[in-house]
Amino acid sequence: MGKEIKHSLCFWCKPRCRLRVEVEDNRLVRIQGSPIKACPRKYCPDLERFYHPDRLTYPLKRIGDKGQNRWQRITWDEALNEIASKLADLKGRHGAETLAVSRGTSRTHEEFTMRFLNLFGSPNQCGQAQICHGNSAVVATALFGWWPYWMNTEKLANTKCVMLIGRNPPHTHQTIWEGILKAKENGTKLIVIDPRRCESAEEADLWLQVRPGTDAALLLGMIDVIIREGLYDREFVTKWCHGFDELAERARQYPLRKVSEITWVPEEQIRAAARMFATETPSCAMEGMGVAHQPNSYSPIAARHILSAIVGNVDVPGGEELMGPAPFVTELEMEMAGALSAEQRAKVLGKQFRLYTSPGYELIQSNVERVWGKRCDMFGYNHIATAPSVYKAIATSDPYPVRALITVASNPMVTIPDTKLVYKALKSLDLYVVTDYFMTPSAALADYVLPSASWLERPHLWNYHNTTPVLRAGEAALPPSIPGKYDRRTDFDFWRGLGMRLGQAEHWPWESLEETYDYRLKPMGMTFQDLVEKGKWAPETYEYRKYEKTGFGTPTGKIELWSTVMETLGYDPLPSYKEPPESPTRTPELSDQYPLILITGGRFHPFFHSEHRQVETLRKYYPWATMQIHPDTAAEVGVADDDWVWIETQHGRVMQKVQVFEGVDRRVVHAQHGWWYPEMPAEEPWLHGVWISNINVCTSGDESTCDEALGSWPLRTFQCRVYKVQSFGQDGKTVPPIPG
Repeated sequence: MGKEIKHSLCFWCKPRCRLRVEVEDNRLVRIQGSPIKACPRKYCPDLERFYHPDRLTYPLKRIGDKGQNRWQRITWDEALNEIASKLADLKGRHGAETLAVSRGTSRTHEEFTMRFLNLFGSPNQCGQAQICHGNSAVVATALFGWWPYWMNTEKLANTKCVMLIGRNPPHTHQTIWEGILKAKENGTKLIVIDPRRCESAEEADLWLQVRPGTDAALLLGMIDVIIREGLYDREFVTKWCHGFDELAERARQYPLRKVSEITWVPEEQIRAAARMFATETPSCAMEGMGVAHQPNSYSPIAARHILSAIVGNVDVPGGEELMGPAPFVTELEMEMAGALSAEQRAKVLGKQFRLYTSPGYELIQSNVERVWGKRCDMFGYNHIATAPSVYKAIATSDPYPVRALITVASNPMVTIPDTKLVYKALKSLDLYVVTDYFMTPSAALADYVLPSASWLERPHLWNYHNTTPVLRAGEAALPPSIPGKYDRRTDFDFWRGLGMRLGQAEHWPWESLEETYDYRLKPMGMTFQDLVEKGKWAPETYEYRKYEKTGFGTPTGKIELWSTVMETLGYDPLPSYKEPPESPTRTPELSDQYPLILITGGRFHPFFHSEHRQVETLRKYYPWATMQIHPDTAAEVGVADDDWVWIETQHGRVMQKVQVFEGVDRRVVHAQHGWWYPEMPAEEPWLHGVWISNINVCTSGDESTCDEALGSWPLRTFQCRVYKVQSFGQDGKTVPPIPG
């Protein structure tokens, strides 16, 4: 076969770069071509990651008790036959809703998960989308009638001010950061709102060190300044915004003195940020997980978009661009949503969160389709169950029995709040199936573990969930299966294989991913191979201010500062500030025992979420989980750099190593997320060290603390205490114990 050059789309992190992959005789030689200077791939040889000895190679079936780490190798046909038979039996006994699926953040082919579930009859797909950009997409589309395309780095050449809210692109989206730095060289201003002095804050013209969980108050204070000082775009607001007078009245409830007391940010900083964002136009804002993971996340997300609207920054070059759909068959159209009956859709777990489930979905998408001709995919926003509701239902059969779970490229024991509840749920299942790249703490509790093809082993058609008319393609550089070495499968093969065995054969006419992509691209008169050769397809020109011809894709045809969707669903139509469920103000009774505010989840290279902990080259950078604490607070509790400390909340405690850090408030500590230790034993009680440093042991999945409209759950703003670990391990310092 000799040497070949393939062009694949990278999934090590978010930007989906098209890379040049050199292979020889079906073996990876090298990967080149990343456009990102700060690419996290630089930390690790690709061969080490791809050929890691712990990569899953063949299907495994549990032969011992759950958690004993005893497995039997079986074939794909055997695995799919057995899984399909058990699903059919459980469906017959409990109904289709007894099956749930959990997914990671865009690591897989979502449309096929949903297609299978819709045909099977279950509304219960859950995962990270609801606290990733899913909640942002839902709110933006409710207010604007489309989701602004924040990933477009080219637009930053026209942007005069960028505001980052709970987002640190150097570690979360490197192409965006490089675009911001280039724009700054040309005079663009940068505002950063973040509790930590992160890398973005170091480069900011204004850094607002906000109290965790109070972003809504801060943004409403900025709105009030802009309105009081007449800095808004009167013509645009008058003609194209609904509910401005009501917004102004609400904003008046957030004068700067009050906002400063709530947020800990000085009045003058808030005023300066508001003036900068309103006058250095076009401006744009980008919120991140620091906002998405807050309690009451609807309000700060809505306020962030309202800020852009009232200063006239919508659908203009360099502003909040509404780019519209591509002229192809979208992922959403591939999902066969109509196959799921209204009766089954109504059984979705978490249906009380009405903006994110069926009532809100139809209100939003019907108006989107009226204006744009297609619905907005919005991270699989079709029928989404709320993860805490799913794991509660598994563990307690409330409101009905959920007896089967399929986990696709996800690790809920690490990534879902209240690890103890997740553990109880996974242990209780009649059928638990995991498809992944490596054995994880979650997979260790499964009945079947199936090896997934990586991004190097599968083709991709990508356009960021149809929020933009730009298409990109990458081919499989290597075969997913080589006889005698390994037998991995794509998600398409997995779901199609199950579907064919469960009476869905007529709805799976394609035999390969490439065939599905040919089908999706047919309206554009091209094949998938055509697009692979081009690499990228985009319109020759972009049209702006499209609303002047069509209006906005909302019920009023305007940007809805006062959301008629929220009003119809019975929620407050305007953003407001609510104290977090745990805070020194709302729950002062906790403050004596838990005097500090815990925030979690700041991204950090070289890892991506909970991935890559088994790669030795990467672990040299972070051998153990690390928490940040202010020098004064560290001195008060008697800890120093590299000490092990307990981080304890009322929900649980874990151990992490100390980094003394002046860039965090004395009243706040930050803990890394995603931690487990693959080098530790897989069997219980170890489960790859999942109880040691996994911060979700310290979080809560209580549905009452989720956002009332979105169902997104908080991973910030828990009250905690920190204290030194006195001794552990046989030699007193090397290996942490498993907390009892």
